[in-house]
Amino acid sequence: MVHVTGNQPNGTPNWLDLGIPDLDRAKEFYGAVFGWEFQDYGEEAGHYHACLLQGEPIAGMMRNPDDAPSECWWQIYFATDDVDGTLKRATDAGGTLVLPADDVMDQGRMAMLKDPTGAQFGLWQGRAHIGTRIKGEPGAMAWSELSTTDSKAALDFYGAVFGYVQERMPGDLDYTALKLTAQADDPGVGGVMSEPGSNLNAWLTYFLVESADDAVGRVREGGGSVVAEPEDSPYGRLAVVDDPFGARFKLMSQ
Repeated sequence: MVHVTGNQPNGTPNWLDLGIPDLDRAKEFYGAVFGWEFQDYGEEAGHYHACLLQGEPIAGMMRNPDDAPSECWWQIYFATDDVDGTLKRATDAGGTLVLPADDVMDQGRMAMLKDPTGAQFGLWQGRAHIGTRIKGEPGAMAWSELSTTDSKAALDFYGAVFGYVQERMPGDLDYTALKLTAQADDPGVGGVMSEPGSNLNAWLTYFLVESADDAVGRVREGGGSVVAEPEDSPYGRLAVVDDPFGARFKLMSQ
């Protein structure tokens, strides 16, 4: 387990949150699947809830406003020590602004945008809130992956914004790992998977679980659906699921 105690390096996925139409049902579902507990940050924060693992915040959840679209998704945020500067690089590289840079009380500074393929992501400059506090533990974020119909445009964009070192993975799958350094022991912070025949351009999150098969069972019991059954891979046993509202995420067990 890694206990995160400070702001993470630029370009590291450092937070997730979910806009959901039924907060109580979402808490029941994710509590059962991952063992999370929840903390309401109160009216001042719009009743934004922290998802807690071992008492530490690892993600966020809130109810969509009444006039919000019905779709929901797990929103990924990337660490930056300068939201405004990173936002300028992103828009200069072809990104589209969704929410301008703004302070979130004393917690940090954020912005939201879409890459040139239409995949949405956030930027988070931590202050009082540094982002997810636990990694490498069942129930926590394990990996971030961009599914895209145009991997070249995506790789050019994220390289310009965050300066990632890009490593094409061997094999038939068109997959590129994103790393912060060129060192051989750099585990990477995410990947870009080319899916030209898909209509999906989105960042998806892998959550670590003790058993992908058991977690898939809990997803079904909680009213979610299974998109891809657990399958062994060189990186662990993987499955793809949707929560009861259609928000997609992935499960990974070692």
